[in-house]
Amino acid sequence: MKDRMIEIQAVQANQDDEELDDKGIEISIEEPVPFMEDFFNQVEHIEGELDTIEDNLAQVAKAYSDFITMPKVTEDKRESLEKNMENIKIKAKRIRSQLKGLEATIGQDDHSAEFRIKQTQVTALSNRLVSLMSDYNTMQVEHREKCKARIVRQLEITGKTTTDDEVEEMLEQGDLNVFTDGMMIDSKEAKKALEAIEQRYDDIMKLEKSIKELHDMFLDMAMLVESQGEMLDNIEHNTLSTVDYVQRATTDLSKAHTYQTAARKKLICIIVLVIILLIIITVAIVVPTVNNSSNNSGNSNPSTQSP
Repeated sequence: MKDRMIEIQAVQANQDDEELDDKGIEISIEEPVPFMEDFFNQVEHIEGELDTIEDNLAQVAKAYSDFITMPKVTEDKRESLEKNMENIKIKAKRIRSQLKGLEATIGQDDHSAEFRIKQTQVTALSNRLVSLMSDYNTMQVEHREKCKARIVRQLEITGKTTTDDEVEEMLEQGDLNVFTDGMMIDSKEAKKALEAIEQRYDDIMKLEKSIKELHDMFLDMAMLVESQGEMLDNIEHNTLSTVDYVQRATTDLSKAHTYQTAARKKLICIIVLVIILLIIITVAIVVPTVNNSSNNSGNSNPSTQSP
């Protein structure tokens, strides 16, 4: 009895997934696949990655602000900054690759709804990524200028007066000794200034590398967005052309309806006129005939009565 119950339960479980048609043929029932489910899952994932980049940028901005006011940056804070910067770079590259993959799935039929939806989503994500990277680039350039100004002030403490242009030229040479040559380090304050200069110099060198990497990535993304912008322009043109065509078709249909109504009225008038004309003709033929018949009948009656 127990084995029989197990068999019945197994049959019922199979019936949950299958149905029989009228002829007893098993039909597998599958859940409908939502519209572009895989595409929208990828879009949602990229949006989450962009949110993470935005959080990393906020942390980098705070670190930059703190570093400028700190006499000396601690190692743990520097490591935290570098970790956030590395995360931004890795995620930005990964998102750029994912966006290119999504763009490859769009297809060529720019009149289809699926094409327009995909293109709009990919363009929106690309624009957001470019906007975030543009903010990051601005943030780095501004921090570089602040570091450079800090170097100028520290050099003044050591008794070495320089201008912004001179510091820029020294940075281009990429040699810290250019800053320290001729520096009088005979006091505690001067030694602290030298340490600060070394830190700012390291910061600027790292910024230079990051800005260069970001610049190359930015150009690539800008080209991607530009190509998508051209596609969106085509979509907009096709959409406007379709709307214009529909409006013209509606106008033509309205005119045709008006012409049809007028033609129907004319036809009715013609039919009525024809009927009236037929009645007049009929009356014109029948009335004389009836009168002639009556006259003939009156003339024949007297002759039949004579003896």
